[in-house]
Amino acid sequence: MELVAEGLWGLAEEQEKRGEIGKAVKCLEAICQSDVSFLPIIEVKTRLRISCLLLKHSNNVSEAKSHLERSQLLLNSIPSCFDLKCRTFSLLSQCYHLVGAIPPQKNILFKALHLAASSPASHSVNLWSCNFNSQLANALIIEGDYQSAITALESGYVSAAQLCYPELQMFFATSVLHVHLMQWYDDNLVQIALRRCDELWELLGPDKREQCLGLFFYYELLHIFYQLRICDYKNATQHVDKLDVAMKADSHRMREIQGLTNELDALNQSLSRPDLPNRERSLLSAKHAQIQNHLSKISRVMSSSCEQSLEPAYFGNVRRAWQDKLVLAPPPLDGEWLPKSAVYALVDLMVVIFGRPRGLFKECAKRIQSGMQTIQGELLKLGITDGVREVDLQHSAIWMAGVYLMLLMQFLENKVAVELTRSEFLEAQEALVQMRDWFVRFPTILQACENIIQMLRGQYAHSVGCYSEAAFHYIEAAKLTESKSMQAMCQIYAAVSYFCIGDAESSSQALDLIGPVYRMKDSFVGVREHASVLFAYGLLLMRQDDYEEARARLAKGLQIAHNSMGNLQLISQYLTILGHLALALHDTVQAREILRSSLTLAKKLYDIPTQIWVLSVLTTLYQGLGEIGNEMENEDYRKKRSDELQKKLADAHSSIHHIELIEKARFDIQQFHELNIKRAMANQPMRVNLDIPESIGISAPLPASQSSRLLDLDNRRRGKRKV
Repeated sequence: MELVAEGLWGLAEEQEKRGEIGKAVKCLEAICQSDVSFLPIIEVKTRLRISCLLLKHSNNVSEAKSHLERSQLLLNSIPSCFDLKCRTFSLLSQCYHLVGAIPPQKNILFKALHLAASSPASHSVNLWSCNFNSQLANALIIEGDYQSAITALESGYVSAAQLCYPELQMFFATSVLHVHLMQWYDDNLVQIALRRCDELWELLGPDKREQCLGLFFYYELLHIFYQLRICDYKNATQHVDKLDVAMKADSHRMREIQGLTNELDALNQSLSRPDLPNRERSLLSAKHAQIQNHLSKISRVMSSSCEQSLEPAYFGNVRRAWQDKLVLAPPPLDGEWLPKSAVYALVDLMVVIFGRPRGLFKECAKRIQSGMQTIQGELLKLGITDGVREVDLQHSAIWMAGVYLMLLMQFLENKVAVELTRSEFLEAQEALVQMRDWFVRFPTILQACENIIQMLRGQYAHSVGCYSEAAFHYIEAAKLTESKSMQAMCQIYAAVSYFCIGDAESSSQALDLIGPVYRMKDSFVGVREHASVLFAYGLLLMRQDDYEEARARLAKGLQIAHNSMGNLQLISQYLTILGHLALALHDTVQAREILRSSLTLAKKLYDIPTQIWVLSVLTTLYQGLGEIGNEMENEDYRKKRSDELQKKLADAHSSIHHIELIEKARFDIQQFHELNIKRAMANQPMRVNLDIPESIGISAPLPASQSSRLLDLDNRRRGKRKV
């Protein structure tokens, strides 16, 4: 009977190679359904092979789970077979994960860890312990038990250390760092986790680091997320540059491999001709060997950790070639953080996030287009075409679709921010409508994006002069998030919009919003909220004619924005207000210098409203100094920019989307309340959580119409409420 089983196994393998997965499964099922009993070990091996086929090539997770549960029962009566038992536990855990059955998954993993702990110490035992602790950490994070997840990951780290396996240690160290970044309740713990990663990465040495491409991307991206959170934008740029170079090098290598593979295929076809002359055959064979050798050298680094994988693909159930994977750890973990296409889209997104505040709009546009094209291609593979909604998705595709959809929304978010900075309101409308449409089609998957959409509606409304509507959307956005940081930014934005309305009641509402944020400004992890609330509070102090105090607060905010954030738009706006103040305090020399610097930055950013704002103040400055020539030249330029802006505003206001975007109401969506969707989204493993800090802009510029109010030294004194 063993010979019969081996024959059916071999036949199934041949069918799989031909892509006849159904026939391969039937060959194997013949063993399980036979009237003649096979040995339990043969049945276990067969059911494992069926499960792997189903997980790799189909969406039939339930059937795979049934085979694995039967295998587990059979293995209970067999005293040995450690590796088979571990493989069964691992695959069954993944099945429970895919169907969202977290308690059974944890139960099976605890059994697996008990088996490993009770087995004699060996290389295999430690590797499987690493596997089970990694999966257990994911399950615990899904339940929100971060501390227990860190404990599981630290246990995996100990097993990796016992193996003297630095790459595996790095895998667990980066995973621990990621959990700390997600949870972030102790700055010191985050920094300790980061330092350990840095030390381990250095210990790997250049040769091993080159072989760990997946770990490299994971480690560098986590570094960037950390620096985004603490608003250390300047130091993060070097990590973005490293990723960009590595991505381009890998893409070049992949194209080279594809070219060599195509060449080999052509040579194989030629060599298969029976009538090929010996001399020509010899030359072609030599060329074949040469190309094969070159291909092996290029592929060696990329394939070293992938070729002997024991597990099915970690993401989704679609088989992907090893070239398309960025593996984080060796078998039997075979884990990725994200598929390569998602990681590369994420690198493009990082380039955009760090390029946009510096005014690198051409590069941003190129990367937004590149990233969105990549994502659209992956969504098509998941069956997401025009008209498909989240209820139409197969269960196994839901959480992977969630990753790509979230990335897509972040690209669109940055596109809106870029276009609003450039006063390209129609382009901003189009991107915002796209975000609306995706959200309406996938409301459960993209639920976390609703507050971003509301905030962007507020930024659009503010940019086109609809300040009351902007304040409404900012306040609604604050209600839609539990993030204290996001709530604070929404309140700051709303306060600026109220301030731009200009009446006493709106100024009072602005102060009511700013006060609580100002009092807690030092409690935030980064400096973004601190710099932004100083900007808004400085405006209010100016409205209250407290110019010296306003200048002190604004100067401090400018220093933070310049030293840590590198956001040219915010710096330009700070400089413009400080130029106002210098002029109001009759310091015309400083006012001229500051305003010229601000105008230079505003031109670099194509920021027309800020340019007009600066030019208006400069006109007042030249009037006061009696510089008629400069005044006329400056006013001519201001009028041209103002006419240009008015045309753009008129086009925006006449657009069919304008009323819908500024309307004081949230978008009306149909909540499907699909249990499968919610379960699948709640079931995202730890390494899929991108946890990218909010990337939207800091502040919208004050409109030019406010400049005269700020400069009117004879206006009547208002009551001075202090924060």
